[in-house]
Amino acid sequence: MNTIAEAQAAAWKPRANPWLIAVVVTIAAFMEILDTTIVNVALPHIAGSLSISSDDATWALTSYLVANGIVLTISGWLGSVFGRKRYFLICIAMFTVCSLLCGLAQSLPQLIVFRLLQGFFGGGLQPNQQAIVLDSFEPEKRGAAFAITAIATIVAPVLGPVLGGYITDHASWRWIFFINIPVGIFACFAVGALVEDPPWAVKQRRSVDYVGLSLITLGLGCMQVMMDRGEDEGWFGSPLIVRLTILSGLGIAGAIIWLLSVKKPVVDLHVFKDRNFAISSILIIGMSVILYGTSVLIPQFAQQTLGYTATWAGLVLAPGGVAIMLLIPPVGRLMKVVQLRYVIAMGFGIMMLALWYSNTIVPSIDFRTLAMMRCVQSAALGFLFVPISIMSFHSLPKSLSADAAALFVMFRNVSGSIGISVSTALVTERTQARQAHLSTWLTPLNKSFSELVAQNEATLRSLGWAASRLHNEAVSLVFSNLQLQSAVLAYADVFIYGAVVAAAMIPLATLLSPVKDSDRQSTPMH
Repeated sequence: MNTIAEAQAAAWKPRANPWLIAVVVTIAAFMEILDTTIVNVALPHIAGSLSISSDDATWALTSYLVANGIVLTISGWLGSVFGRKRYFLICIAMFTVCSLLCGLAQSLPQLIVFRLLQGFFGGGLQPNQQAIVLDSFEPEKRGAAFAITAIATIVAPVLGPVLGGYITDHASWRWIFFINIPVGIFACFAVGALVEDPPWAVKQRRSVDYVGLSLITLGLGCMQVMMDRGEDEGWFGSPLIVRLTILSGLGIAGAIIWLLSVKKPVVDLHVFKDRNFAISSILIIGMSVILYGTSVLIPQFAQQTLGYTATWAGLVLAPGGVAIMLLIPPVGRLMKVVQLRYVIAMGFGIMMLALWYSNTIVPSIDFRTLAMMRCVQSAALGFLFVPISIMSFHSLPKSLSADAAALFVMFRNVSGSIGISVSTALVTERTQARQAHLSTWLTPLNKSFSELVAQNEATLRSLGWAASRLHNEAVSLVFSNLQLQSAVLAYADVFIYGAVVAAAMIPLATLLSPVKDSDRQSTPMH
């Protein structure tokens, strides 16, 4: 009987067109990924509308990330309890309802509760999208299918700030939530009509692993709060951040030990016995740290250092999203003739060079050059996401695909949060370090400093400034220039750190199995 069941499972194919399935599940995931970044630029508007401080408004983002990060890990288990299709539909429907409630919120507590629920149900969308795409396509077609999912994963975080800035400037912050409603309704009906569960993903009776759930909630919940609030609280100078760090470490360590020892864990960590999945998980962490870190750095640099508006700062990222979409088809053809591990290594190599090139930023940089820097960085991602996704699931049994997809997406999202927090903290630290170093030259004993002050005094005198104010104002102008130079050098330093991370991923990529995208037709999953 087992042999017959295995044969039926091996011969299973979805009744609907798999490309339509990939599109509709990606629409749902796109909606959720967009919501993780579209809120960022609207926080000041939310604070003003609800009469709260900007610091309090950030809890609308923190609450979402906490619930989302926890559910990402256990979404495979939830899918097996409810049935994958039913769970996916529940997530879409409730995410849409919670979006409506977020848009209607009249106070901060209401918004936090609704965002928690939105993050809870949104956490099931990305892993299930990935698992459904995996099951709907034969191995040799997954590369092209993952190219569709890449649009949601890579383009949505770029589009979010641009769309969020436009909506809040021309309508109301509430519409960043209301726009999810028609998309969610369409996705719900489309998924209901097209998606079906394969034999290995049907509803199962599974006991609840309360200990595993509790440890995952503790570890990932505390980590997300720590990462999101660390910059505002002063990192490890804050007792709250120290306590959260300890609790996060204890929760994650305890979860790993428990999940490896229990017979029916909420997440099966045996997926890491597969070398390709283990290495690909590290590679996706490296890619996400760089992707999300730099996607925050460049708009932040444009706004805080160059004086761009939120909309123009977001537009700096737009050409990069276009570059990714244009590159995905030729990279797909490249993967058929070049081993995927070398394509990945090439992607990290391009990323390393792009970040090294970004180290040349100057205070007078123009929009075109800044956009081009981001465009080259983004182009590297076109060589990374799809090949890494393919290699992650290349040699895994189908029975582990749901847990693997949940862990893969969790690594991608959590490491993205880490990338954002670390990059912004490094900018602050390096700005202070650069300023401390450069300030040693601001002394009357330094000839260049004295000449610059004299030059500024002459300029101010020609503009009609009073003689009594000339010197102090001239020194102030020099100090303002020092602050600007310190900030620019700090961003340049962080780009170099990113280049080092990218370089470290290159030799790791070569440890993957020697597979081309065209080879996988003869090597089906177990």
